Amino acid sequence: MVSLLFAICLVSFILVKSSPIDPIQAYVGADMMRVSPEQRENIAEYWGLDKPAIEQFFHWGSAVAGGDLGTSMIFRQPVADIIHERFFSSLALMSTAWVLSGIFGFAMGVVAAMKKDTWVDQFIKWYCYTLASTPTFWMGLLLLMIFAVWLGWFPVGMGVPVGVIAEDVTIGDRVLHLILPALTLSIIGVANIALHTRQKLIDVLASDYVLFAKARGERGFILFWRHGLRNIALPAVTLQFASFSELFGGAILAEQVFSYPGLGEATVEAGLRGDVPLLLGLVLFSALFVFAGNLIADLIYRVIDPRMKGAKSV
Repeated sequence: MVSLLFAICLVSFILVKSSPIDPIQAYVGADMMRVSPEQRENIAEYWGLDKPAIEQFFHWGSAVAGGDLGTSMIFRQPVADIIHERFFSSLALMSTAWVLSGIFGFAMGVVAAMKKDTWVDQFIKWYCYTLASTPTFWMGLLLLMIFAVWLGWFPVGMGVPVGVIAEDVTIGDRVLHLILPALTLSIIGVANIALHTRQKLIDVLASDYVLFAKARGERGFILFWRHGLRNIALPAVTLQFASFSELFGGAILAEQVFSYPGLGEATVEAGLRGDVPLLLGLVLFSALFVFAGNLIADLIYRVIDPRMKGAKSV
């Protein structure tokens, strides 16, 4: 994990430093013409931008090792505070989409496999192949146009109503603003798990022990419950927890479309304005988030498959 985090942070730092974005100009903004060369040098010295790139990276790394993620140039706040403030908004969005996509994707895959070669199976496959090639931002714009602009059922964007102070925002308001971004992510996330679950269950149903169970008279849901569920649960869990990275990437686009104040929006702002401390902090946090998803999947394997409890690593 340590080597992975170091490599990700190093590559991200190199990419930011290689970009044509001037962090000082992004920091000053429209008043850049009024800034003298001396003031520019002072700004660069204050943020450590006057030092060689390799020195900047190791200075940041030593601070992170001490528990300090640095200070954001564009928000003028500690990076840890920004991540803490925005994480819960993104967590609500991603967890809702993750649960919905997992449940509906697994159910659709099971139905398609049990109804193999029927019109139901053909429809589910067509639906999933279409979703797999659909960009997240396009789906978000489509839902926004239909349900927010044309029908007016949901707000156009933001995480809370505009002009309402924080104390007056209710849970219902937050849920209402969450629905469209969560639907965008969950609709896109259904495809992979549905197609993989379908194929795995088809293989299971064609196995010898299932054929023997059919010969004994087992059919339909009883056959699936006794012989199919546990055999397809492991691949489904693997895909679902491995989708953390895709979920985080999709959340970035969805939050941009709906102006949702989460980690994704902060990541885009940091990248476009050359805010190295904030961007590296978000990259570090997202890598830990994905790593945690894979770790949880490994731990759940032992619950789903009792045979793995006695397995020894070679």
